[in-house]
Amino acid sequence: MANIEHLQTVNVPASMVYEALTTTKGLSEIWTNELIVNDQIGCINEFRFGGKGLTKMRVDELVTDKKILWQCVDSDPEWIGTTISFDMEEKNGKTSIIFRQMNWEEVTAFYRVCNYNWAIFLYSLKQYCEEGEGLPYHKRKF
Repeated sequence: MANIEHLQTVNVPASMVYEALTTTKGLSEIWTNELIVNDQIGCINEFRFGGKGLTKMRVDELVTDKKILWQCVDSDPEWIGTTISFDMEEKNGKTSIIFRQMNWEEVTAFYRVCNYNWAIFLYSLKQYCEEGEGLPYHKRKF
């Protein structure tokens, strides 16, 4: 099994990061504006990327301002069964986020593309939290 892992520091309190990652407003600015999001454990969040299929993430764990855990239940076959986590730690008004997408079957070309795109996701999260505007899928030029 392979994992994708990234670390991002955002110059805002953890409460702002948590809100960005659990609300329609935040995720539409960070990831994609084609989404249905619910911040309750057991709910299925839906994300679309310009007609390129549907990704469904089940919310498995929510610890306010500390942790978010999703399980991919429908998407590209390589994503199904992977777990996405955001672990947050706040110190002096800054929040460190450890992002992981765990349980990939193998390292493939798609794994590498996703690794790159998760880094862009974290950049978008930082921009949204610090500047008020992210770089979601529909605004990207690359």
